[in-house]
Amino acid sequence: MASAQEAKKPIESANGNSAVVIMYQRFEESKYPTTSTALSVLTDHVRELQDSKYNVLPLTDVVDAIKNNLPLPDRTISITIDDAYLSFYETAWPVLQKAGLPITLFVTTSAVDQNRIGYMSWSQIRELSSDPLVTIGNHANEVRHIAHLSQQEQKQIIDQSNQTFRRALGKQPNLFAYPFGEISNDLENVLKVAGFKAAFGQHSGAIGPNSNLMALPRYPFNDRFGTMERFKLAINSLPLPVSAVLPENLTLTEATNPPLIGFTIAPEIKPRENGSYRGLNCYSSQGELTIQELGGGRIEVRLKEPFKAGRARLNCTMLGPNGRWRWFGQQYYIP
Repeated sequence: MASAQEAKKPIESANGNSAVVIMYQRFEESKYPTTSTALSVLTDHVRELQDSKYNVLPLTDVVDAIKNNLPLPDRTISITIDDAYLSFYETAWPVLQKAGLPITLFVTTSAVDQNRIGYMSWSQIRELSSDPLVTIGNHANEVRHIAHLSQQEQKQIIDQSNQTFRRALGKQPNLFAYPFGEISNDLENVLKVAGFKAAFGQHSGAIGPNSNLMALPRYPFNDRFGTMERFKLAINSLPLPVSAVLPENLTLTEATNPPLIGFTIAPEIKPRENGSYRGLNCYSSQGELTIQELGGGRIEVRLKEPFKAGRARLNCTMLGPNGRWRWFGQQYYIP
């Protein structure tokens, strides 16, 4: 793995100015297989990230580079941890710290404030906050569904968590992770007004210059989805640069479900002579989806039926250079 200083040097590459963010939650808590990662799996991931071809950077560096259109080294990776579970502090942090890998810890403030079993304490979080490898982020005051609430309710939740951070740490974070990865236009606007410079979901994909800073993707890893094959596929992925994305709001209503899904692929991604894109596929919980290519890079995706209540994901991939996959993902929330 390149050092942070070495990693900041610009590169001349068509793949520059992109990054992949990975996400973990619990560690060695096997009764939570969808959120926990075994220590052996994490150790394998860390060993791979220490290869010199990867550049593991603080999340703030990645956000600043994307925001200011500055180049990033090829295979830039950032590591995030959600919720501030005690198992991260006791099991994963020693491994990551020893490897010298920077991380961002998104803290759920009420769980810590109330000394809930299984969560870190403010004393432990302050200890981590003093380490130059650690950035603290906001994960709201509770792990609850907030994307569909009124803006007034959302503002109260965000204000409460920020007040807790100021009391406990003397400052409030400027990075946010959506509870359950659930995003809405109203919540994005509340976060912007509150001063956050970027926010992250739980949908797969790589970050690029066209990415929405308030709805950035992350690849989640756990015992069910933590194989080295998937890990290598994710950390080597590239953005599928798109614009004019539909639907505009990721929280759906009865009137917008099923959503009209569409996007325009950036001109630098060249189609074949017949105008079609080789190897472009889109999937959801409904399986492989029908794609309509309308010309000029415009793509529309047809769903077979409305999404069921809860969360639904869209993943669109295309084979890119050197066997690396271009990836665009979204997560929809259906209250």
